[in-house]
Amino acid sequence: MDQEFHRIKRLPPYVFEQVNRMKARARAAGEDIIDLGMGNPDMPTPAHIVDKLVEAARNPRAHRYSTSRGIPGLRRALAGYYGRRFGVDLDPETEVIATLGSKEGLANLAMAITTPGDTIVVPNPSYPIHPYGFIIAGATVRDVQIGPGIDFMAGLERAVSHLAPPPVAIVVNFPANPTAMTVDLDFYGELVEFARAKGLYILSDVAYAEIYFDDKPPPSILQIPGAKDVAVEFTSMSKTYAMPGWRIGFAVGNRRLIHALTRIKSYLDYGAFTPIQVAATAALNGPQDCVEDMRRIYRSRRDVLIRGLNQAGWDVPSPTASMFAWAPIPKPFQHLGSLEFAKLLLTEAKVAVSPGMGFGQYGDGHVRIALVENEQRIRQACKNIKRMLSLPDEVLALAEKRALAS
Repeated sequence: MDQEFHRIKRLPPYVFEQVNRMKARARAAGEDIIDLGMGNPDMPTPAHIVDKLVEAARNPRAHRYSTSRGIPGLRRALAGYYGRRFGVDLDPETEVIATLGSKEGLANLAMAITTPGDTIVVPNPSYPIHPYGFIIAGATVRDVQIGPGIDFMAGLERAVSHLAPPPVAIVVNFPANPTAMTVDLDFYGELVEFARAKGLYILSDVAYAEIYFDDKPPPSILQIPGAKDVAVEFTSMSKTYAMPGWRIGFAVGNRRLIHALTRIKSYLDYGAFTPIQVAATAALNGPQDCVEDMRRIYRSRRDVLIRGLNQAGWDVPSPTASMFAWAPIPKPFQHLGSLEFAKLLLTEAKVAVSPGMGFGQYGDGHVRIALVENEQRIRQACKNIKRMLSLPDEVLALAEKRALAS
């Protein structure tokens, strides 16, 4: 009876949990840890959205089961958003489904379309649900390295040409978590053409599409003519409207994939609490100045972080989108790898970050820093890091002593 279950055996140890345990112990000991690790928005949900939730929750009829694919008004609101933002027409009945966050939607679509032994192509590094949703479903994942200066399309073509049978789908995520990379419509056009030629589906995750810092809003793959023949796109209310705990997201696009997700979800859930769906409808249909306000806050935090780290001697590229900085490990510490460096930041600088190896093997030379503390806390984090980086030999010697002692 002590045999480990098959699907659990396919999952590696959760790298982030090691840092989380250290963080919890430090806080229990009274240490002030500045948490820039988990991408958990710290800003309050806008008041008009909360007010609509409260109003809807006072109606007893809203306390009954909802519908797993989302109430009609919410699906229409999301279609309206795509029309305004991307110029994409969506049929709310056949091309839109509400999900319990984009993470749940992608995992359940993986279960719906994957036969054990199928191959899925996923960028590496990438957000863990992108590969592991399919691994849990029984698929084999083929990694394709992605990052600055790397030709992802060339790697994709090589990977697909060497796979027999060909993969079922390709996962992409822009603006990317963790790397903060963005792409343009030319990239999506090339990707759609490739997928159509190879008979592959594209699963696109645009959860950070509204968190951008220049004059070029990130595009949707569905803006490419013919994309709906091969592509489905996931988005979320979590970052755009500071609603992470509400668990509302969407999948839109290819009717066959939306139907598959609708079918499997009908067996698994009754949808989000109806008042949450009503409030999400109000968010999409209501004033959007709150989105610009949050974008401005993230932009300002980014500037404080990047300026502070550069002054500390840590050269970190400034992200043009997302709520993350993808930071290469400073030279004196590169031999440690991302997990040990993240532990060192926690113990010596009192700053929590996410080790890059948690996003895949090609992420091990970086750590991910989330913009989820206010500017004063970010400045303090940079000061703490500056002290640590100014004495690399002493810090490394102390870390080695602690490791031997433990």
